[in-house]
Formats: sequence, structure tokens, C-alpha cells
Amino acid sequence: MDCIFCKIIKKEVVSEVVFEDEIFVAFKTIAPMAPVHVLIVPKKHIVSVDKLEDSDLELAGKLILTARNLARDLNVSEKGYKLIFHTGKHGEQEIEHLHLHLLGGAKMKEEIKIIEE
Repeated sequence: MDCIFCKIIKKEVVSEVVFEDEIFVAFKTIAPMAPVHVLIVPKKHIVSVDKLEDSDLELAGKLILTARNLARDLNVSEKGYKLIFHTGKHGEQEIEHLHLHLLGGAKMKEEIKIIEE
């Protein structure tokens, strides 16, 4: 598999890991959109939110709680933070491996531009 996130998980590609356990790895993105911008990635290769199975219920719940804990650890919890999933082409998902963006450290605005294709 040629997935960049799988290579990060296997330590074949260097990244700035801020958290790792048996289920997830979290690392700083190479293109931050906020002072704190971390990607939380399951070690199990799942293409996207759309490809989650019912059997992934526990993993999905732990993903959100891991993001909450990281927000606390990275000192962005008190003022607030944003969690973002991108799913599929129209959702602007760039890497076909489920991942959750944790952004914080500054006030952020929501901008959604709809482009018809």
C-alpha cells in the first residue's frame, strides 16, 4: 500500500508525532492552518468516514475522545478548537486514510464555498 499515513504509522516516513498508542498516531501536519494543527490517524487503514463499518463504532468513539484529550494536552481546550473530517473528493479529502484534523490556538472562522461540478 502506498498510503503516506500508513508509512508514517510504520515509521517509514518521519513526522512530528505528538501522541501514539496501540490504536492511533497523531502528528503535526506539514501545512498547518492554525497554531496547533494535528492529524489524528487510526493505525487501521480505513479510507474515509464513509467507509467506516458498524464494527468500527468503538474506534470512531475513541477517535473523538483522543482528539479531546490532545486538545487538553496541547492547551487549546479552554479557549476552544475545531475538529474536521474531510470525506471524499467533494469533501476535499486529500489522503485516502481516515484522519481527524484538530485545529486550535487562534480564533477560526468557518468558510464554505460551494462549487458545482
